[in-house]
Amino acid sequence: MKLPELTFITPSHITDTHAFFQCLKSALSGGVGQVVVREKSMDSARLLAFSSQARELTRAYQAKLIIHSHADIAQAIDADGVHLASHDMREAPAIRNWLQHQRLTISISCHDLNQLQQAHELGADFAMLSPVFPTQSHPHAPTLGTQTFHDIAQKSPIPVIALGGINPNNRSQLTGMPIAVIRSISEAENPQSAARALLCA
Repeated sequence: MKLPELTFITPSHITDTHAFFQCLKSALSGGVGQVVVREKSMDSARLLAFSSQARELTRAYQAKLIIHSHADIAQAIDADGVHLASHDMREAPAIRNWLQHQRLTISISCHDLNQLQQAHELGADFAMLSPVFPTQSHPHAPTLGTQTFHDIAQKSPIPVIALGGINPNNRSQLTGMPIAVIRSISEAENPQSAARALLCA
């Protein structure tokens, strides 16, 4: 399957939703092709409202929307997929069966080739392979580096998106690979320009 070149993952612990959606609109106008809602601190009602608004925006820009973990919310808002953490990957077949909707993708966070093979066996459509570079999200996690990332990605039985510490300065080391970012867009002064820089690097 062909994956969007640039995925934006929400930064978690969002307190100012108005400011966030201004950021998201700007990033989408800059070329973000997929958004992953990953907001673990929101209760179900707030997450549903937040995801619904994100769905409206992504539709306006013809971008995909994926919901992290909450398959029920993904189904309720007609999202494009569900994303799972590596420790939840064994839930993928049950989620697929429950959804009974083959159009929704199931993706999984993976950190090595073994996990990618497991994700494939469990029916995942694609994976996010991380961390490529040092990242504030997981400051003590060992990084793959570009050579190891490319080696694993080449052997992966499913398509992969590169994640972890990616910015316009190191994007060129992953030329030809789809990428996902958090802070490179969420903390950018101009999210539209940041998105364009990540696409052009």
